[in-house]
Amino acid sequence: MSEKRGAYAGKVKRAAQMLLFQRHRRPGVKGWELKRSLGRDFMKVVDLLNTRLGDLGLRVSVVYEGREPEGRPSEEELERAVFYVVLKDASSVESLSGWRVDEVAGLAAVVAFIASRQGKAARRDVEGLLRVKFPEWRVDLALDKYVRRGYLDEGEGGVLYVGWRSRAEIDQKLLLDLLLGEPLK
Repeated sequence: MSEKRGAYAGKVKRAAQMLLFQRHRRPGVKGWELKRSLGRDFMKVVDLLNTRLGDLGLRVSVVYEGREPEGRPSEEELERAVFYVVLKDASSVESLSGWRVDEVAGLAAVVAFIASRQGKAARRDVEGLLRVKFPEWRVDLALDKYVRRGYLDEGEGGVLYVGWRSRAEIDQKLLLDLLLGEPLK
């Protein structure tokens, strides 16, 4: 039993190293990389790591290609997914990110706006939304910053999408519920 516990402790340590230290241009680790390094039971190792990270105010977030799977994800979906370490509680994000509170509010508004439009919106529509609260010169700066940091993706024709970082760090359903005043369950 202690041999098995020792093997998992080593795997948890290796998983933490893989997830916490950026090796590529983008942070995070693909599921197939975790599987190759940790073995077939890599999700059990990720769950154990998640428990240990919880004490530090962090959690492992899984971002799937395309749509979020309904129910339990298949092994193939997990292998194509990207795993990130993010803050467990978003209440202190503005103090940790170095962003101004109005930039965080603008990002929340833009992500909610895009999510309410089935995941894409024209840049000019988003600019119109931000111009209500931001000075004109700050709107382009804010959108460019969101794109540069990975919170938004910009496609051809000026179409904005929710980016990889928003999918990893922001609970979009919770954000929409809070904005709409829906009761939390």
